[in-house]
Amino acid sequence: MTHNNQKKIAAINDFSGFGRCSLAVELPIISALKVQCCPIPTSIFSNHTGFPSFYFDDYTEHMNAYIHEWEKLNLEFNGICTGFLGSARQIEIVENFIHTFKKSNTVVIVDPVMGDYGKIYSTYTDETCSKMRTLVQQADIVTPNLTEACILADLEYHENWSRKDLEKLAEQISKMGPAKVVITGITQGQFVANYCYEKGREGYLIRTVKVGTQRSGTGDIFASIIAADAVNGVNFHESVRKASTFIKKCIMKSIELDIPLTDGVCFEELLTTLR
Repeated sequence: MTHNNQKKIAAINDFSGFGRCSLAVELPIISALKVQCCPIPTSIFSNHTGFPSFYFDDYTEHMNAYIHEWEKLNLEFNGICTGFLGSARQIEIVENFIHTFKKSNTVVIVDPVMGDYGKIYSTYTDETCSKMRTLVQQADIVTPNLTEACILADLEYHENWSRKDLEKLAEQISKMGPAKVVITGITQGQFVANYCYEKGREGYLIRTVKVGTQRSGTGDIFASIIAADAVNGVNFHESVRKASTFIKKCIMKSIELDIPLTDGVCFEELLTTLR
C-alpha cells in the first residue's frame, strides 16, 4: 500500500487558532487547489501575536518525533513549503526535513518570514538570519517581502527602488540557490507591486491597485498559491498574478464585511473562486 497517489505539500509553519494566518490559511488554500496539505506545526498559538494577548506553546522539541512517523510511512512530497521559523534550531530541523524528503520532482518554497516595514522581527538574531540564508540555498522558489529581501542580500533597506535595483536584488538572492524569486508587497504610489525573477530571464513587475490596509495572513495566502501552483505546473507569471488578484479581492470583501484588521482576510467567502 502506498500513501503517495495524490499530490502533497508538506507545510512547515506555526498554527494560530484565530486570526487567519500560517497553517490555518495554508490548509484550505492548498486544498482548494487540489493538493493535499500536510502540516508540521512549529508552535501553537490561540491567536496570532498581533492581538493584545495570546496563548503560545513551542513545538520545537516534538518536531523530530512527529517527522519520524512520516518517514516510517514512506511519505513522498511534491512540494515543501516553509513559513515562520522562530529559532535556529527550527531552521536546522527544516533543513534536515528537506534533506530527507526532497526528491528530484519536489519543489521547495521558502517564505523567509523575518521582518516587515524595514524592521527585523524581535525574535530574529544574526544567527537566525544567517541560518535563513542557508535554508534559502535549498529553495527552488523564495517569496520575501522587500524587508526580507534586503536582509537576505545583506543590503540596507529603503522604500524607493528602481526596477534596475530590484533586478539586482532579486538576482543576488537567486544566486544563493533559488531559480525563482518574487519580492512581494512593493508600494508604488497607488499600486502594490511584486517583482518576479526567473533565473536566466529578465525580471518583471506585476502590479495591482492598492486597496485597504495590510492584514495578517496575506503573505501566507500568497505563498500557498505559489506553492500549490508550482506543484501543479502552473506558469510562474500566471501564478503570481493569480495570487495578487485573489488577495486584493479578499481584502475588498473584508472591508465590505467590516472585518477587523487583526482578523485577517475573509478568504472563505471567495475560496470557491480560486482555481
